[in-house]
Amino acid sequence: MRFIRLLQVGTLFGVLLLWWVVTTFAKIDPVILPGPGAVLRQLVDSNICRPAGKGSARMQCGVQGYFLWQHLLATVQRIAVGLGAGVILGVLLGWLLSMNSVVRAVVDPYLGFLRALPPLGYIGLLIVWFGIGDVSKVVLLFLATFPAVTVGTMTGFARVKADWVRAAETWGATRAQIFRRVQVPGALPEILTGIRIASGLAWSAIVAAEMNNGIPGIGGLAYISGTQLNTALTIGSIIVIGLTALAFDLFIQIFQRKASV
Repeated sequence: MRFIRLLQVGTLFGVLLLWWVVTTFAKIDPVILPGPGAVLRQLVDSNICRPAGKGSARMQCGVQGYFLWQHLLATVQRIAVGLGAGVILGVLLGWLLSMNSVVRAVVDPYLGFLRALPPLGYIGLLIVWFGIGDVSKVVLLFLATFPAVTVGTMTGFARVKADWVRAAETWGATRAQIFRRVQVPGALPEILTGIRIASGLAWSAIVAAEMNNGIPGIGGLAYISGTQLNTALTIGSIIVIGLTALAFDLFIQIFQRKASV
């Protein structure tokens, strides 16, 4: 385990070193690829207040009117609502579909259809229906995550061995006890895998969700800074998105390991 951690840290430093060498000695235009130092400066500047101009007494705080952590917090709140709704409804629907093969056969193609849709394909339609506020963003995140959780839950309950259920019935367990003690623990690994996939899909869709009126929002910041050719801030925002998504994924993995004990 220690060797793997050292390998991961060493790989990270190797990537950063290669990035620095390429941007320092290859004379690449910073608009195309800024160095790691420029990205770090942008991340620091986006969390402090500084004079709005030379000799100006007015202070400018953060970027686009907000600190970076405020952008990130706004995005996390949107993802929490969209992903949370996707998890709750996905688990309920997946459980119901696992109980009825006929309904599952009818609904499954539509779930596959939703899973295949790219967020940019229907964000315009959601804006027409729900406006450019947070509702359209949350709905997009819900649509991006809901099918994965549903399929994971449905698969999990379907894979619970019938022998386990019959054994519990032989011992006199009630239907509620069988559901709580046999079916839920048996399906939980697949459910959590579906939630992990859904979490990744939510973060991968956040820039599309925040393209319109996404400030404050880390995805909106990445998009706007890109249109303004502030590549260093774009890369910094992408790094923040990736690290936060990784933290979400690690949290789910920890829960998975505890649930499997």
